[in-house]
Amino acid sequence: MWCLCSGKRLTKDSAVPLFFPGMDPYLENPVIFPGIHGPMVTYLRDQIAPRIRPRYAASVGERVYVESAKEGHAHPIIPDVWVRQTIGRSDQSGGVAVADLPEVDEPIVLEAQDLEIRQPFIEILDRESNMRVVTIIELVSPSNKYAGAGRESYVTKQREVHCSDTHLVEIDLLRRGPHVVAVAEYLTAGSFDYDYLVSVHRARTRRFEVYPRSIRQTLPCIRIPLAGNDPDVRLDIRAALAQAYDAGSYDQRIDYSRRCYPPLSAEVEIWVRQLIEQAKRIPTA
Repeated sequence: MWCLCSGKRLTKDSAVPLFFPGMDPYLENPVIFPGIHGPMVTYLRDQIAPRIRPRYAASVGERVYVESAKEGHAHPIIPDVWVRQTIGRSDQSGGVAVADLPEVDEPIVLEAQDLEIRQPFIEILDRESNMRVVTIIELVSPSNKYAGAGRESYVTKQREVHCSDTHLVEIDLLRRGPHVVAVAEYLTAGSFDYDYLVSVHRARTRRFEVYPRSIRQTLPCIRIPLAGNDPDVRLDIRAALAQAYDAGSYDQRIDYSRRCYPPLSAEVEIWVRQLIEQAKRIPTA
C-alpha cells in the first residue's frame, strides 16, 4: 500500500501520524469530514469517561433530523441527488399511431431525496442526580453551519441548553461557513483572528471561555465543567483528532499532492506545502 502524502510503500503496521500541529485542513473537506466526525466524538468520550468516574458517566447521544431535498443545495455536505434510471425509447408497437418524432437525446433522470441525518454528541450524566445531563459536548459539523434543518436543529438545542442547568462545550474545527458557536460573533470578530474556535459556556452564567486557534497553532486542552464544586476535567482535543486520523488511515486516504479544499490563503498554502514535504521524510517501519 502506498501513502498518498509521501509516495512511499507502507508496511502493514506503519502509519504517518497527524503531522499538522492542530487541525488538518484537508479533513475539513465536506466529503471527508463526516467520516471523521463520529470517531472523533467517540474518542473524546473515551478520553473523558475514566476521568469522571464513579460519580459521572459519559455517553454518546444522537440528534436525528431530516434534511429536505429542497435544502440540499444550501451546503455541500451530502449530494441530494442520485442517478436513478435512464429513460429508454418507448415501445409504440400496438399503440395508437403517432407522427414520427425527430431523434432526441436520452436524458439521465435525477431524483431528489430527503435524507435522515444522525449527528452524535457527548453527554456527561450525574449518577447521583438520577442521570441528569450535566454537560453537553458538541463537535460542529458542516450541516450545523449552513441554512437548513441541520442548523435549525443545532441552534434549537443550543438555546435549550443555555436556558438550563447544563454546561455547553462547542468545538468548531471548520473554517468555512457562518458562525454558529453560541458565543456571540461580535465578541470574537474584533478581538482576535482565528480559523477554529472552541467555546465553553458554564450553566446559568453569561461567561464564555473561548479558545481561538489559527491553522498554525495546536488545538487546545480545555477544562470540562461538572456539577457543583467538583473540579473540572481535562480534555485534549488534538489527541482525539490524532486517534481518529490514525484509526481511519487518513494519511493513506488523503491525496496531499492536491490543493486543499476549502482553499487556503497563498501564504498558508506555502506553509502547508512545507509541512507536507517534512512529512515525506518521516521514517516508516
